[in-house]
Amino acid sequence: MRDSLIRNVFILHLGTERPDRLFSIMSQRTERRGIHVDQSDLLCKKGCGYYGNAAWQGLCSKCWREEYQRVRQKQIQDDWALAEKLQREEEAAYASSHGAQTQSQPQSAAPQPHPGHASLGPFSKFEEKKTNEKTRKVTTVKKFFSPSSRTAPKKDSQEGRTPSPSLSRHASFETDQVSKDFMDFLKNLQKPGREIHKQSRAFIVNMLSKKDLSADELSECVQDFYQNMADRLMSHFKGSSESVEQVMDQVEKFIMTRLYKSVFCPETTDDEKKDLATQKRIRALHWVTIQMLCVSMDEEIPEVSENVVKAITDIIEMDSKRVPRDKLTCITSCSKQIFSAIRTTKNEPASADDFLPALIYIVLKANPPRLQSNIQYITRFCNPSRLMTGEDGYYFTNLCCAAAFIEKLDAQSLNLSPEEFERYMSGQASPRINSSDGEWPGAGTAPDVAATNPVLAQLNHNLELLSGLSSRQESVMEAAQGLQADLLAWPVAVQKEVHDILEKYPLEILPRKVSAIDANNMDNDNLPPPLTPQVFAG
Repeated sequence: MRDSLIRNVFILHLGTERPDRLFSIMSQRTERRGIHVDQSDLLCKKGCGYYGNAAWQGLCSKCWREEYQRVRQKQIQDDWALAEKLQREEEAAYASSHGAQTQSQPQSAAPQPHPGHASLGPFSKFEEKKTNEKTRKVTTVKKFFSPSSRTAPKKDSQEGRTPSPSLSRHASFETDQVSKDFMDFLKNLQKPGREIHKQSRAFIVNMLSKKDLSADELSECVQDFYQNMADRLMSHFKGSSESVEQVMDQVEKFIMTRLYKSVFCPETTDDEKKDLATQKRIRALHWVTIQMLCVSMDEEIPEVSENVVKAITDIIEMDSKRVPRDKLTCITSCSKQIFSAIRTTKNEPASADDFLPALIYIVLKANPPRLQSNIQYITRFCNPSRLMTGEDGYYFTNLCCAAAFIEKLDAQSLNLSPEEFERYMSGQASPRINSSDGEWPGAGTAPDVAATNPVLAQLNHNLELLSGLSSRQESVMEAAQGLQADLLAWPVAVQKEVHDILEKYPLEILPRKVSAIDANNMDNDNLPPPLTPQVFAG
């Protein structure tokens, strides 16, 4: 049912090879509705066993770099061949004109210069220009690790220590924290740690000074640095890949946190344009239901609904991360939530065939910000070992497939007629309403609705809740209005009651009688006489 679209999607994802084999795989599974992906089709099309990527024409990062370098080397050789051809033509033209001049003038005894000497200057300049361009474009870590860089003249070393304007600015709290964590991690490595920190800072300064490089050239510089650093660490740790991976993760975090603003969605690319097109496309597909994609998830189950919300949160949170590894962690967390939702719904382990349709559904519901820019950023600057193997690489490859599917989604992929698809896209109709009679499909008793369409059952349940809330709100409003009337009448009632009491019992103020203190004492006659003062002569 969806063979044609998925065939195009995976041709786009994996390059131009193997379309017939992909189509035959899809044709063999037409009895199962939904989107099926053969796990072998996610691998590098050169058969190296690593995961491929749409941005690398279906190749893994290792094969893509080899292919890119081979094509570029061929281009350089073609340029040299063209330069030599132009050189020969120029020499021949010069020799022809010089020969005509010597025939018209007397023969001189002095030896004449070689005809090609006058044109060696332009060719030398061309050679120098090509060499400089090659050196500028292909920047590797060998320059940073070479002994000559440590024993440079004093003047050059002073220039090399000049801080970049971006580094001299006050760093954000996140950047400071990452730098502190990087230094704490490298303290355990002692001398190699100091060298790693030195080379990493030198690389950052060098990268920030390269304002005229394209995104692919910046990516090549970063990947070269990763490769050379990994090779040096491999020799230091004597082949311990786990230790090398831990150090490389910290190096990637330190470097990409500093370079994030310079290399994420650069102005030299059309990433921003692709982001806007993808967001507009997803908004236009807001009507796509979970049944159309044949997703094995039942959002009626509270646990599944919670997994869906967490998956949407994770895929949206990806844009807030700076380090490619952290963005991959968000994708992995989102994917695990999807697998958990499928497992809860089916009461059995989830399969890879169920994962891709569910991931497409989550992307459509989330509409992640700057999706294409984040995919390109991870592709260009992530440690290649993470994209080629492991669960991170698998989930990222599926995300690329989901993005490609959404871009090419059409009526056939959703089992709709072209007319229905166009009406839904234009907003003239909704798949949740029957366009023929204007009634809800499957309308009838509640059990029938729940059995035929879970979405309608949920809608009816929500309408019942809203109806109950409406009646409760009316009761609350009546009680509130009664309370307001009572509050307004209470001061008047209290004032009237006070007035009535005052009229019934008027206030009388009697005159006050002043009497002696002992006026009411009946025993005054029995008191002794008062003492009289006596004067004594001294």
